[in-house]
Amino acid sequence: MGDRGGGDAGMVGLAGRVTGTVGPGLVGEVIVRIRGGAEHFLAHPVPGTGAGTLAPGTVVTVVEYLPPRTVYVMAAYDH
Repeated sequence: MGDRGGGDAGMVGLAGRVTGTVGPGLVGEVIVRIRGGAEHFLAHPVPGTGAGTLAPGTVVTVVEYLPPRTVYVMAAYDH
């Protein structure tokens, strides 16, 4: 996938927490600690991972960042 937007490559690999359900066909929301604070981003599951739905409270890892406010995420831990 990669950073198509040429934006803040430092976003990739950061941990976040789901605040609005993320899943196939849904635009969810995550909060990520970055730049000395915490910011909300629109979130989609990483395509092709079969991740299913990520419920609020799930810890996720940012896999791709599309500026200005969109990320693709996957669960940080297997359940």
